[in-house]
Amino acid sequence: MEKLEKSKKMSFLASQCQHANQIDVNFYTEYDVKRGLRDVNGTGVVAGLTTISTIYPEKIIDGKPVAACGELRYRGIDINELVAGFVHEDRFGFEEIAYLLLFGELPTASELAEFRLLLAEKRTLPTNFVRDVIMKASSSDIMNSLSRSILTLASYDPKADDISIENVLEQSLMLISVFPLLAIYAYHAYNHYSQGESMYIHRPPADLSTAETILTMLRPTKEYSFQEAQTLDMALVLHMEHGGGNNSTFTTRVVTSSGTDTYSTIAAALGSLKGPKHGGANIKVTEMMTDLKQHVLDTTDEAAVRGYLEQVLDKKAFDQKGLIYGMGHAVYSDNDPRAAIFKNYVAKLAKEKGSQAWEEYQLYTMVERIAPEVIKEKRKMYKGVSANIDFFSGFVYNMLDLPEELYTPMFAVARIVGWSAHRIEELVNAQKIMRPAYKEVSVDRGYVDLDLR
Repeated sequence: MEKLEKSKKMSFLASQCQHANQIDVNFYTEYDVKRGLRDVNGTGVVAGLTTISTIYPEKIIDGKPVAACGELRYRGIDINELVAGFVHEDRFGFEEIAYLLLFGELPTASELAEFRLLLAEKRTLPTNFVRDVIMKASSSDIMNSLSRSILTLASYDPKADDISIENVLEQSLMLISVFPLLAIYAYHAYNHYSQGESMYIHRPPADLSTAETILTMLRPTKEYSFQEAQTLDMALVLHMEHGGGNNSTFTTRVVTSSGTDTYSTIAAALGSLKGPKHGGANIKVTEMMTDLKQHVLDTTDEAAVRGYLEQVLDKKAFDQKGLIYGMGHAVYSDNDPRAAIFKNYVAKLAKEKGSQAWEEYQLYTMVERIAPEVIKEKRKMYKGVSANIDFFSGFVYNMLDLPEELYTPMFAVARIVGWSAHRIEELVNAQKIMRPAYKEVSVDRGYVDLDLR
């Protein structure tokens, strides 16, 4: 009874709290407030300058936009050219593109070899860190485990608060190197202590790429195919950076502007990425596709699949949120260049995995084609809609036997590079703490004595 009364009291307080903080939506239009720091057409409000990466809803050729062709550039180089460059030579690209984002230029062969060796040397954790930190209080929420590990690493760093560029670079390279360890070991600890499964703490060889390191640490046998490693490497490259305006990168720059340390900054970025509207979107895609298969008897029936998607938009299917997950993007309209690149490697991996995976891929491509049509029919759109990279990434992770608990952490393993680059750029160029303005719309009131309330 007492517990019930406390629950009722909390519900009342929550209702009161919500009422006190509700703002009339018309005020946003009246005062021209950019909700979500975006214009009405979804374009982000310019809040800074960067040389690290650029995203456009369409490709710019001879100063003119080419519709239905989104563009992403890392340090001024089109992502399609970058990918073609290392794929052409059957190389993994994560380390090469990480070097580009951090140092502004593509590495020479010797520079790349030295950089790979540097990352391998830093791919180690303090003595007993796995036992004393990662294996203690294991959780299915690997993102929170990552944040705890990052903040704890600060205790092992005698120069944790030193924000000189040299020291921040040193810290960034260490974090880029150990993120895969922190994520995979955290999962194994959870899988062992909470799920009763065996725990594997593999020490990866120094000559492996980041993608190969992840697969080696994850699997009991340490075995993987080239196609598996190449597809994961591609996912890491395409998730590595996406302009300064995405939520977690903006968080990185905001927190950096306060002058705080690297560990606190990256923990804040992880908290942002964890959100289902940001890094957790790929999980929602796989959940939606599972629900589709449960409710559509023949997934090759295009009309039946279309009917399901219409029900999703009408809030009658899946989670009743009215969203087809993996569709649309804040910037891109008719084409997310990352999804277009990634799709080729998704197809290659699906073929390698066999008929069941290939049938699943065919379903994904059907939804990719139909969903934009259904959305345009049922929604008032300011721009076109297409699949984003999250639409395919969950499917790929499933084919790679990555557990769902690691989907968003894999995003973090890639994006730590972009966060590090933006943190350094903010430290080099910005001299002021970020402090946007908020307009007060409350009514003036006076204080009322306690016995008169």
